[in-house]
Amino acid sequence: MEFFDVIKKRQSITKYKGDEVCKGSLDNMINSAMRSPSWKNRTSFKIIIIDDSKTKERISECVLNKDTKAEDALKEAPMAVVVISQPEKSGQVEGKEFYIADGAIAMEHFILAATAEGYGTMWIGALKEDKVKNLLGISNDYRIIGVSPVGVAAEVKSHNAEKNIREYVFKNKFNTPYTTN
Repeated sequence: MEFFDVIKKRQSITKYKGDEVCKGSLDNMINSAMRSPSWKNRTSFKIIIIDDSKTKERISECVLNKDTKAEDALKEAPMAVVVISQPEKSGQVEGKEFYIADGAIAMEHFILAATAEGYGTMWIGALKEDKVKNLLGISNDYRIIGVSPVGVAAEVKSHNAEKNIREYVFKNKFNTPYTTN
C-alpha cells in the first residue's frame, strides 16, 4: 500500500475478527516503531505486545472512556500493543518533556504499519495508568503513552470528513491561511 493511501485508510477500529495477526506483519509493525525518531536518538520508549486474552480483558477494565467501545475492542482483538516511555531517558527543554513525543511517534509508526499490513487499530490513552502498570509489571519510572487493539477489522467505517485546510494550516504567521493553489 502506498504511504498516502495508508494515511487515508487509517481509522479507529472498534470491532475485530478473531483472526490472529501474522508474525511477519507484527515484525513489520515492531520494526516500523523501532525506526521512529526520538529526542537525541535516546529511544525512551518500550513496546509490550499482549496476546493473552485474560491480560487484555484486565487492561480493558482500566479504560476510562464513557462508552464501552474501547473496552470491547481490547477484548475482541487477538492482540494489543502498549507503548510506554521513560521520562528520565528522554529530554526536557523549557518544560517540554520529549518522552511523550518519543512514545507517541513510535505508537503512530506502529499503527500506520498495522494499517499498511491490513490490520485495524485504535489508540486508547484514557486509562487507569497505575493499574495497567501494576498488571503488566511496568516500573514507576515509565509512563504509558497508549494502548491499541490490533487485528483484522470486523467493520467498515467511513472516514471522518476532511478538515478545511484554511482553518488549520497557516503560512508565515498564525491566522494567515495557507492555500493549496
